[in-house]
Amino acid sequence: MAGLTGVFGGTFDPPHLGHLILAESGRQALGLDRVLWVVTAQPPHKPNEDRTPVDLRLEMVAAAIQGNDAFQISRVDVDRPPPHFAVDTLQLLAAAHPEARFAYLVGEDSLRDFPVWHKPQQLVLACHVIGVMERSGAEPDLADLEAILPGLSARVRFFRAPIIDIASRDLRRRVQAGESIRYLVPEGVEQIVRRHSLYR
Repeated sequence: MAGLTGVFGGTFDPPHLGHLILAESGRQALGLDRVLWVVTAQPPHKPNEDRTPVDLRLEMVAAAIQGNDAFQISRVDVDRPPPHFAVDTLQLLAAAHPEARFAYLVGEDSLRDFPVWHKPQQLVLACHVIGVMERSGAEPDLADLEAILPGLSARVRFFRAPIIDIASRDLRRRVQAGESIRYLVPEGVEQIVRRHSLYR
């Protein structure tokens, strides 16, 4: 699958070791040339959730991926107005990089929910590959999904990654409670959280 570019989207508030493990596992398993970390300024499925200013989230992602030349930040969902739907993100990336082929990285739980995403059939067609990290308990029925979204199963590639039970929501709670997040996020991310007194 040489020539594939991974697309890994999220709010990354904050980015943590689980994000890095998923991105690196997908990069290796799918033979990706690079992985674009798409920082979503305002996710449409979380319209009322308080978020850290996007510039600080971009700074944290930059700190998290430092040292991995295959990881790059994309501002495609920062430099445009909301809503930020995945299908629009992929279509904009394709327009900006017509030579590229894209592998959209998700977990099995997200794949299971594809039919209720915005314009799911167009989303499937916008991907050359849909890289799906296996997660215990999710187990989507690919045959049922294919019946709803023709062409999906031909694009899906499952890959394994070490299961790390870290969630950004829990990290924010930990900081607010005065608990340590050391070893749960990269050191550079922890320093930014401290410097800006985030999640207090």
